[in-house]
Amino acid sequence: MLNSGYPLPITFLSDFGWEDEYVGVVHGVIATLSPDCRVIDLNHRVPRGNIRAGALTLLRAIQYLPKGVVLAVVDPGVGSDRKALALSTDWGYLVGPDNGLLSPATAFLGGASAAYSIENPDVILPAVGRTFEGRDRFAPAAALLAAGEAQPEDLGPRVDAALLEPLLLPLSEVTDKGEVEGRAWWIDTYGNVQTNITPDDLGEAGIGPGEVVEVRVGLMSYRVQWVDTFADVETGRPLMNIDSAGLMALAVREGRADQHFTLAEDSSVVIARSD
Repeated sequence: MLNSGYPLPITFLSDFGWEDEYVGVVHGVIATLSPDCRVIDLNHRVPRGNIRAGALTLLRAIQYLPKGVVLAVVDPGVGSDRKALALSTDWGYLVGPDNGLLSPATAFLGGASAAYSIENPDVILPAVGRTFEGRDRFAPAAALLAAGEAQPEDLGPRVDAALLEPLLLPLSEVTDKGEVEGRAWWIDTYGNVQTNITPDDLGEAGIGPGEVVEVRVGLMSYRVQWVDTFADVETGRPLMNIDSAGLMALAVREGRADQHFTLAEDSSVVIARSD
């Protein structure tokens, strides 16, 4: 499956933040079990407990990550009966909770060839409580896989990969009126708003690059030009472009689109030809 030798790199994603010791402790567990393993910190500021935000972060990034192990922990159900998983794919291994967090990236990679529930007591660190399974269950599993000290089947019983928890993501729709209805998927640190609308959706609605479109957010309507980059408009002006993930985004040059359009994640966005 993987051509590279051990140790495999681990890409680490979580909602732990940097205020507490959680990220450092997970690094410590990995360094203890696989001292030569490289760890890439993808993002630890996923909004607390926001599974969809974590899943979309991983989905956007996965094609640019080195083959190896993903360790993803956004786990509001920690300590519950949800499974702790290790998934085998043609790309490598994905380790995390069975709450939909891993599902979009796994689908992008062509699906899981096998899935295992992390239950082997020899893998799990002993702890009185079950509130930090990122440390006690996921980190050891990821480290042992990365080091080549364990194979996925050593972590616990095999489970049916077809029964893993999906993540239901809203779909864009081209209406009979030639409008494209979508949602705001993600707001980045600059205030740019990524939607789930694709360039092909707009093409189907007869909208092409360079056109001025109508963007409706709730009861508000805005005229925005589809441009290539921020520099194509004056400072402070709104724009629509194709973002780095290939989706349509709303932005304001040297400003914040979320404030300009009064948008939050999951807000409705409608794009139509301007009269």
